[in-house]
Amino acid sequence: MRIIAFYSPKGGVGKTAAAVNIAYLASQNNCQTLLWDLDPQGASSFYLAGAEPVKGRKLSKLLEGKSPMAKFIHDDVYPGLDFIPAHSSFRNFDIKLEQESGDNQLKKLLAPLSEETSLVVLDCPPTLSRLTEQVLNAADKVYVPLVPTWLSMNSWNQLYDFAKDKKLGAKKLRPFFSMVDRRKNLHRELVERGPELMANCTNVAVPYASVVERMGEEGLPLEKLAPNTPAAAAYRKLWQTIQKDLW
Repeated sequence: MRIIAFYSPKGGVGKTAAAVNIAYLASQNNCQTLLWDLDPQGASSFYLAGAEPVKGRKLSKLLEGKSPMAKFIHDDVYPGLDFIPAHSSFRNFDIKLEQESGDNQLKKLLAPLSEETSLVVLDCPPTLSRLTEQVLNAADKVYVPLVPTWLSMNSWNQLYDFAKDKKLGAKKLRPFFSMVDRRKNLHRELVERGPELMANCTNVAVPYASVVERMGEEGLPLEKLAPNTPAAAAYRKLWQTIQKDLW
């Protein structure tokens, strides 16, 4: 079982859209996939189910061992794609993790799924916290969407230094550009300079597109909503990159 995460210390950068689209693409590629929405805002639920998102269960039941992981899973949201939706109690995840000993609690929670799941995709909240450390520890790769601005570049440097200082595997971090508007000179410049400015930068630039915003309205991944768009093609390219990274 491989574990990947989509994480950014900044919100509103296309993280959840990437997580949902990659999870769907993986499931359609004969890869039994689990998408876990760790963000208490629950955006993944809207992208998968539109105006009536699937509801999650209280985190405490899982961490206290009162409910098995399987009870949190919504099976076959799409063929080959299972889903653990967010719950408002996820805002206490950091507190609960602090109360547990060891640095592998998240990985331990996922371990029982390894026989039936090929890929776990974690959609993470935009915080730099104990949960972030657990994600960095558990994931094989962490994909970091960045809007091509200098402020985003600064947030990338902070994240990279954090992972390096904590010895959490800075080499796991795989930045990619998101919400790219090629009409803007700065966007074009930073996309071109990405490999120069960031370690392990992927050759992927997801364009800014209104069709991505429609995912929440329609409750569909882009591959079903608008597969012939440049944004859908960019996510397919990102999935190809992930496959090469993991296998």
